[in-house]
Amino acid sequence: MKASDKTKDIARERITILFEQAESVFKKNKSLANRYVTLARKIAMKANIRLTKIQKKKFCNHCYSYLKPSINSRVRINNNKLIIYCFECKKYTRMQL
Repeated sequence: MKASDKTKDIARERITILFEQAESVFKKNKSLANRYVTLARKIAMKANIRLTKIQKKKFCNHCYSYLKPSINSRVRINNNKLIIYCFECKKYTRMQL
């Protein structure tokens, strides 16, 4: 196993931990949950790792805030596309199903 493979594995673990922590702390402190998302994104960019599809759906692509459906976002399905509307920045994100 190369050194770069080890760093990527460590980065993936940290990213999953940060998303779990963001979910657990969201109701108490939304700004802390948003901070965890930005940290996870920075780790992914630094280690040159793609986030999983599930992780990409959990934050807004425009303002990078952590999204919870019906609390601070609206989720709709239209023409085989997942449409997520963020209440924070008032923008849409469209994803293929």
